Amino acid sequence: MFQAKEVYLMNEKPGDVLTIEELSVYLKIPKSTLYKLVREGKVPAQKVGRHWRSRKETIDRWLDAKGER
Repeated sequence: MFQAKEVYLMNEKPGDVLTIEELSVYLKIPKSTLYKLVREGKVPAQKVGRHWRSRKETIDRWLDAKGER
């Protein structure tokens, strides 16, 4: 039996996970800079296998906290 998958836009689903490429677009910084910041622990991200991932809500909270300083 075939079941249709639901498709969500990024702003419609809590807990969205971003790739480095998506995160670089979201933060408006080059991927090379983002890789450096992630490796240094300056941007919240987790490694899944060989790939970095970040939850959008975590990034939003991190940005809010950075703005409060």
